[in-house]
Amino acid sequence: MSSLPSSLESLVLSLVPPTRNNERLKDELVLHCQDILNSHIGQNHDPDLAHLADSVKRQLLHSSPSGSTYLKFTNLLSRLLDQPVLSRKHASILFLYSLASSSASQSSAPSLLPSLVPPPPSRPTASPITADPPVDTRYAKGRTKADILREYRTKTGRATIPEHLLLRDTLYLLQGISGKYVRFSLQDDEENKLVFVEDSKYMISEPVKTLIHRLSEVGYLYTRVETFVREREGALAVGMIEQSLCHHLQAQLTEYYRLIAVLESQMPNPPKHPTDESEENQSIRQEETGLTLKRLDVWINDWRLRMRMMSVCVEGARDAHGGALVNLIHSYTDNGDPFVRKFTDQLLEEVSKPFFATLHKWLFSGELYDPFNEFFVAMDPSLKHVQYTHPSSLSGGFGQPTGDGGLGGLLMDNEDAIDKRENGLQLWQSKYQFQEDMLPMFVGEAFGRKILSTGKSLNFIRYSCHDSDWVATREKMSDSGGTLKYSDINGLERSIDAAYQVASHRLFEVFIDKFKLLDHLKALQNYLLLGHGDFADQLMEALGPSLARQANTLFRHNLTATLETAIRSSNAQNDPAHVLRRLDSRMLEYTHGEIGWDVFTLEYKVDAPIDTVIDPESMIKYLKLFSHLWQMKRIEGALSQGWMRVGGDTRSFLRVPDLEFQWHQIRIVNAEMIHFIRQMQAYCHSEVIECSWKVLIEFLNKKEGDLDAMISAHRTYLDRMVKKVLLLSPKAGREENLLLQVRELFSIILQFREASDNFYNYCLSESVRRDRELDNERGVYTGRGTTDTELPIQLNPVKEYGSQFSEKAQALVHQLQVHPDLDCRFLAVRLSFSEYYRTKKDLAAHKS
Repeated sequence: MSSLPSSLESLVLSLVPPTRNNERLKDELVLHCQDILNSHIGQNHDPDLAHLADSVKRQLLHSSPSGSTYLKFTNLLSRLLDQPVLSRKHASILFLYSLASSSASQSSAPSLLPSLVPPPPSRPTASPITADPPVDTRYAKGRTKADILREYRTKTGRATIPEHLLLRDTLYLLQGISGKYVRFSLQDDEENKLVFVEDSKYMISEPVKTLIHRLSEVGYLYTRVETFVREREGALAVGMIEQSLCHHLQAQLTEYYRLIAVLESQMPNPPKHPTDESEENQSIRQEETGLTLKRLDVWINDWRLRMRMMSVCVEGARDAHGGALVNLIHSYTDNGDPFVRKFTDQLLEEVSKPFFATLHKWLFSGELYDPFNEFFVAMDPSLKHVQYTHPSSLSGGFGQPTGDGGLGGLLMDNEDAIDKRENGLQLWQSKYQFQEDMLPMFVGEAFGRKILSTGKSLNFIRYSCHDSDWVATREKMSDSGGTLKYSDINGLERSIDAAYQVASHRLFEVFIDKFKLLDHLKALQNYLLLGHGDFADQLMEALGPSLARQANTLFRHNLTATLETAIRSSNAQNDPAHVLRRLDSRMLEYTHGEIGWDVFTLEYKVDAPIDTVIDPESMIKYLKLFSHLWQMKRIEGALSQGWMRVGGDTRSFLRVPDLEFQWHQIRIVNAEMIHFIRQMQAYCHSEVIECSWKVLIEFLNKKEGDLDAMISAHRTYLDRMVKKVLLLSPKAGREENLLLQVRELFSIILQFREASDNFYNYCLSESVRRDRELDNERGVYTGRGTTDTELPIQLNPVKEYGSQFSEKAQALVHQLQVHPDLDCRFLAVRLSFSEYYRTKKDLAAHKS
């Protein structure tokens, strides 16, 4: 062992460099290491049951030389070892052995009967017992190991700070206040660092420092939460959701203050002049009943989790706002810890109250009260004061502005200003917008869209439609809704569904029953899409001569008078007066050289709130369809007149036998053109317009969906007609190729019709010339005859236009056959049902 001090000295010199120049410190550390090596701290011997049994047997043999107790103990020991119930068999035998070998057991005999006390067994002077009984090292020699360690540190001049002083500082730390011996760092970059104040006389052990560090975390988190609440109290324009968060945090901090007050009342009083014995007794009493750092850690453990959650919410609240803040807190509910989940649910229940208050007002009243822009429905600031006045309110004056700037109308004072107002569709789509980043996750995007639609529908019914029954609708929705709160998500979903259905159903009733939406849609189909055939024929017949003139010679009042004549002479006169009053005719902007056919159009005027569904963009599409169908109707009329002339007048007046073949060819081409235009009309009206109308009517009769669904259904109906009637192609840059070909065919038909009229006039002249020649042969002079040199000039255009039409129609049919739309491919079948154009193509290929 002589080498042990030298080994320890070399080890201390290598591990602690300051000891190389400090002899006192080196001797102190070497002595301390020797004390540690000589101690038995941490030693743990495995129980040796065989050794203990041998000791007991030797003791029994000394006490009873006959060996009967020895055999009895051996039998009992074997039976004990076979029992699986007892787990600590070594400890049990050691306990009994200690009782038997203690002197106290000998003095426990009753003193009243000394004659009955058996004589003490003779014991040998040298006891062979080697197993030491367990001794409570805590109270060995009246001192604990902690007392021994404390006494050692006092002797070496480094006593520990009393625990009641550290406990006082720790309670200060829990309130964010620095103590005397433990304090928070004052440097900004080390605000979460803890500083322990030590001097040459006192020290704080590492386990205590670790424990204080753990407790000070709660104080640091408390400081962050308390600072956030104070900042928001003095800030301006703090949202209601954030105010609710601060209110709940303040309530939690108040409860935390109560806990700190209770803990302070449990602090032990410091001893004034304690003796060794009183200090020991007081230490034992304090450990049993008083507040210690370890007990403080147990008390604070629950609040440590709370403070952590509140601190996380506080940090998130600095960058989040409104519904995004609710969404952030809700994300913490997906936690496996029941405590965290319960605390977050309680926090979210309080924080979401302003959100649900705004939701209730929007969902059941259609009014948006959101002064801090925290809701996921936002109002466009540029349209905040724009309202939309229904014409029913114009009789006695324009409507009054609404409280929240509902979907009403722009308040104007003259008719010119009314034309500049915002249309209903733009106001419906743009005034209230959906903010997905403000939508809480527990609502979901689908229900969020329903909430937006429900509020907009109520607002529209109230301010745009001026529905007097909207109060009853609101009461019905409120009765089915109930109270909205976070703890009842299923009830929230049911309330949203019920409110959505009630509002949507009422909106359909207002549009269909009150504002006669179906009448307006039917009027557009009958007049602009030429659904009233007799009206279209009467209008064509009345306007035909006028539209053939130059556009600058036409006047709108003449066109309007002709329109009224066509209405009165057809079944259109039976339509409702409010429909006929909206029908008008006008001239489009024209350029030099255009005729009336190029610029004439019908116009159907709609106002609020019908223009939300039939918006100006939709009216432009209706005018496109009318222009195409009106031109088709013109071609049909021209071909009908030409056929009557070709089929009848040639037999009655034209007696030119050598031109009969040419007229036969003209009739063939004319029949081909009539077939083409009739099939185009049948396709447009029967397969496109009527089928699309049927789908639209089925949707409106169901009364399912909201106003957006109604607008979408009407747009789908209109887009389908535009796409199919105008033969639009989905290929980019080639959308109107087929439409241009059809218009070129229309132009060829008109040119053919003009050429055939010229040929007809030529035939009349030729017939007159031949009659005069016959009169001259009979000696009757009736005039001078002309030569037939004009025949090739008149006949060539007819043949040229006829061949051009066949070639263009053939090319159109072949392109329609490969069109991606099925209805367009069926149109190709209609135009060439007998494979007429295919046969012509094969013949042309064969000739070539």
